[in-house]
Amino acid sequence: MDVADRLELHELPGRYGDAIDDRDWARLDQVFTDDAVFDLTDLGVPLLEGLDAIKTFMDVDAQHPRTHTMTNIYVDETADGVKLNFRIVALLPEGRVGTASYYDDVVKTADGWRVKHRVTTLRRRDRKRDH
Repeated sequence: MDVADRLELHELPGRYGDAIDDRDWARLDQVFTDDAVFDLTDLGVPLLEGLDAIKTFMDVDAQHPRTHTMTNIYVDETADGVKLNFRIVALLPEGRVGTASYYDDVVKTADGWRVKHRVTTLRRRDRKRDH
Protein backbone atom coordinates (compact mmCIF):
# COMPACT_ATOMS: atom_id res chain seq x y z
CA MET A 1 0.00 0.00 0.00
CA ASP A 2 1.43 3.36 -0.95
CA VAL A 3 1.17 6.74 0.78
CA ALA A 4 -1.69 7.87 -1.50
CA ASP A 5 -3.75 4.84 -0.44
CA ARG A 6 -3.06 5.50 3.23
CA LEU A 7 -4.00 9.16 2.86
CA GLU A 8 -7.28 8.27 1.15
CA LEU A 9 -8.05 5.74 3.88
CA HIS A 10 -7.30 8.30 6.60
CA GLU A 11 -9.84 10.63 4.97
CA LEU A 12 -12.68 8.07 5.02
CA PRO A 13 -13.63 8.59 8.70
CA GLY A 14 -13.82 12.36 8.16
CA ARG A 15 -15.92 11.94 5.02
CA TYR A 16 -18.28 9.68 6.95
CA GLY A 17 -18.57 12.09 9.90
CA ASP A 18 -19.20 15.09 7.66
CA ALA A 19 -21.83 13.23 5.61
CA ILE A 20 -23.67 12.31 8.81
CA ASP A 21 -23.31 15.76 10.41
CA ASP A 22 -24.49 17.46 7.18
CA ARG A 23 -27.33 14.91 6.75
CA ASP A 24 -26.07 14.42 3.18
CA TRP A 25 -26.86 10.74 2.67
CA ALA A 26 -25.73 10.77 -0.99
CA ARG A 27 -22.16 11.35 0.21
CA LEU A 28 -22.24 7.95 1.91
CA ASP A 29 -21.64 6.60 -1.63
CA GLN A 30 -18.07 7.89 -1.14
CA VAL A 31 -17.70 5.87 2.07
CA PHE A 32 -19.42 2.48 1.64
CA THR A 33 -19.61 -0.20 -1.04
CA ASP A 34 -23.10 -0.92 -2.43
CA ASP A 35 -23.16 -4.23 -0.53
CA ALA A 36 -21.64 -2.91 2.70
CA VAL A 37 -22.64 -4.34 6.07
CA PHE A 38 -22.85 -1.92 9.01
CA ASP A 39 -23.02 -3.66 12.38
CA LEU A 40 -24.44 -1.34 15.02
CA THR A 41 -25.88 -4.16 17.12
CA ASP A 42 -23.80 -3.05 20.13
CA LEU A 43 -25.88 0.14 20.05
CA GLY A 44 -29.17 -1.77 19.87
CA VAL A 45 -29.63 -1.33 16.11
CA PRO A 46 -30.39 -4.21 13.73
CA LEU A 47 -27.64 -5.24 11.31
CA LEU A 48 -27.73 -2.97 8.25
CA GLU A 49 -27.08 -4.77 4.97
CA GLY A 50 -26.44 -2.73 1.83
CA LEU A 51 -25.87 0.96 1.17
CA ASP A 52 -29.58 1.64 0.69
CA ALA A 53 -30.36 0.19 4.13
CA ILE A 54 -27.58 2.30 5.67
CA LYS A 55 -28.91 5.49 4.06
CA THR A 56 -32.49 4.74 5.08
CA PHE A 57 -31.47 4.07 8.67
CA MET A 58 -29.41 7.27 8.81
CA ASP A 59 -32.29 9.30 7.38
CA VAL A 60 -35.22 7.78 9.25
CA ASP A 61 -34.23 5.92 12.43
CA ALA A 62 -30.78 7.03 13.60
CA GLN A 63 -30.37 9.29 16.60
CA HIS A 64 -27.36 11.29 15.49
CA PRO A 65 -24.90 13.16 17.67
CA ARG A 66 -24.65 16.88 17.01
CA THR A 67 -21.15 16.42 15.64
CA HIS A 68 -18.49 13.75 15.08
CA THR A 69 -14.77 14.14 15.73
CA MET A 70 -12.70 11.24 14.44
CA THR A 71 -9.48 10.25 16.21
CA ASN A 72 -6.96 7.40 16.65
CA ILE A 73 -7.14 6.53 12.94
CA TYR A 74 -4.88 3.76 11.71
CA VAL A 75 -4.68 1.28 8.85
CA ASP A 76 -3.38 -2.29 8.99
CA GLU A 77 -2.68 -4.60 6.09
CA THR A 78 -3.44 -8.16 7.17
CA ALA A 79 -3.61 -11.56 5.53
CA ASP A 80 -7.40 -11.09 5.50
CA GLY A 81 -7.32 -7.67 3.86
CA VAL A 82 -7.05 -4.03 4.88
CA LYS A 83 -8.43 -2.89 8.24
CA LEU A 84 -9.25 0.71 9.13
CA ASN A 85 -9.83 1.47 12.80
CA PHE A 86 -10.75 4.73 14.51
CA ARG A 87 -12.75 6.27 17.31
CA ILE A 88 -15.23 9.09 17.54
CA VAL A 89 -15.81 11.67 20.18
CA ALA A 90 -19.36 12.88 19.68
CA LEU A 91 -21.38 15.70 21.17
CA LEU A 92 -24.72 14.09 22.00
CA PRO A 93 -28.04 15.96 21.78
CA GLU A 94 -28.49 16.08 25.55
CA GLY A 95 -25.14 17.89 25.91
CA ARG A 96 -23.14 14.85 26.98
CA VAL A 97 -20.04 13.58 25.18
CA GLY A 98 -19.93 10.00 23.92
CA THR A 99 -17.29 7.82 22.34
CA ALA A 100 -17.39 4.77 20.10
CA SER A 101 -14.90 2.60 18.26
CA TYR A 102 -15.17 1.73 14.57
CA TYR A 103 -13.64 -1.39 13.02
CA ASP A 104 -13.74 -1.41 9.22
CA ASP A 105 -12.84 -3.90 6.52
CA VAL A 106 -12.06 -1.75 3.50
CA VAL A 107 -11.59 -2.55 -0.18
CA LYS A 108 -10.16 -0.60 -3.08
CA THR A 109 -12.79 -0.11 -5.78
CA ALA A 110 -12.66 1.59 -9.18
CA ASP A 111 -13.92 4.72 -7.36
CA GLY A 112 -11.42 4.52 -4.50
CA TRP A 113 -11.33 2.97 -1.04
CA ARG A 114 -14.68 2.04 0.49
CA VAL A 115 -15.93 0.38 3.66
CA LYS A 116 -17.16 -3.16 2.97
CA HIS A 117 -17.92 -4.10 6.58
CA ARG A 118 -18.10 -1.86 9.65
CA VAL A 119 -18.58 -2.77 13.30
CA THR A 120 -19.25 0.02 15.78
CA THR A 121 -18.96 -0.54 19.51
CA LEU A 122 -19.51 1.70 22.49
CA ARG A 123 -16.32 0.40 24.01
CA ARG A 124 -12.97 -0.63 22.68
CA ARG A 125 -12.82 -4.28 21.64
CA ASP A 126 -10.57 -6.75 23.32
CA ARG A 127 -7.43 -6.72 21.16
CA LYS A 128 -7.42 -10.54 21.06
CA ARG A 129 -10.86 -10.64 19.45
CA ASP A 130 -10.87 -11.09 15.69
CA HIS A 131 -12.55 -8.32 13.74
